[in-house]
Amino acid sequence: MWRLLRSTDGDARFDLVEAAAGNGRLARDVLDAAAAEKPEFYRAIDLHLVERSRAARDAQAATLGPHAGKVASSGADIPPAIRGAIFANELLDALPPHVLEMTGDGLREVYVDVDQQGADFVERLGPLSDARLGTHVDDRNITLEPGWRAEIVPAAADWVRQAIGRLERGFLLLIDYGHEARELYSATHAAGTLATYRRQRVEDAGDGMPPPWLAAPGECDITAHVDLTLVRDAAEEAGASTLGILDQTYFLLGLGAAERVGGDPGEDDVAALRRRLALKSLLVPGGLGSTHKVLIFGKQVGTPALAGCSYRIRATR
Repeated sequence: MWRLLRSTDGDARFDLVEAAAGNGRLARDVLDAAAAEKPEFYRAIDLHLVERSRAARDAQAATLGPHAGKVASSGADIPPAIRGAIFANELLDALPPHVLEMTGDGLREVYVDVDQQGADFVERLGPLSDARLGTHVDDRNITLEPGWRAEIVPAAADWVRQAIGRLERGFLLLIDYGHEARELYSATHAAGTLATYRRQRVEDAGDGMPPPWLAAPGECDITAHVDLTLVRDAAEEAGASTLGILDQTYFLLGLGAAERVGGDPGEDDVAALRRRLALKSLLVPGGLGSTHKVLIFGKQVGTPALAGCSYRIRATR
């Protein structure tokens, strides 16, 4: 991406923008690799960290360590006029969804209420809170049978449009859980995809127990799978071109991940084993390699042959 922009307009500077950057841990890994393997690229980077949490932003300098001087901005919003790449890892699946349920009386929304004793949270069905929800279902010909649930996330489309709007020239790269709409709103996901994670493990509700997002509010991560069709449409409506939508496995293979399985020269056996196991978890179909999708969009860059898009569109249903 950097080489393409540099070769077409002669400017070596490259804005690297991470959305939902947290304390900067992923950015630290990116900069460590760039400094070690692509020093010319490293020197060109202006790092922008987008994070709402003030506490996380305050921790970024310590996390980045020797790279702290690369930070051009750190704030709650994507800076304007970005020339380079905006990337986000598992951002869209964490945006708040509207949970809908089809009933005999039509489409209803799931709300959070308290029980009669006022002691526990419970679910209640009510009218749609936003007219866009019904319009989304109608316009996209989404068919839900009685009893089926689905999550609609207008905020995901809004965020993508904003990101493309802030991108003057360059790329948007998203890594997230998700499916195309035809799969997401089907019998396969009739119960919806809302899930709760604690310590990297999914939380299940016991028999007769409320769902975990009601039983332990504030103690878990709540996610819903991303509508990839919605994201692609939003990006293209905002003026971007779709360069690739593919499984994480094929994205990483296109980047040469298979050649790194054997380890680096001088690496001891334990480190090499850890590397192989880590890569396996990211690459093996049926695991994270298939559930995580990579979406790459370009704006004012044409249709370049990016290494990660070697398979271009190769996604498991």
